Amino acid sequence: MSARVKDHREKSRFEIFEQDELAGFTEYHRFHDEIAFLHTAIDERFAGHGLGQVLARGALLAAQEQHLKVLPYCPFIRAYIAKHPDDFLVLVPEAHRTRFAL
Repeated sequence: MSARVKDHREKSRFEIFEQDELAGFTEYHRFHDEIAFLHTAIDERFAGHGLGQVLARGALLAAQEQHLKVLPYCPFIRAYIAKHPDDFLVLVPEAHRTRFAL
């Protein structure tokens, strides 16, 4: 798998490419030092290949590198954080964790 994740800021989304083909994205809204993940989608042709996991990890690592607080409104991103709390729970402000069931 040669997947790569790119932050397409003009469209407010992280995109994942397999080869040179857009395979999916996660939309976000940035405000000051926060990033709210809103929706994640993987094209049906790429389903079942683990690209959603790669996309979520890439987007969260980018948020971490930019010192952004994460608000995981997107159920997929929220589930990824729940499965990897040692790596990413710290990105969700403590005051919001109950709201997101984290």
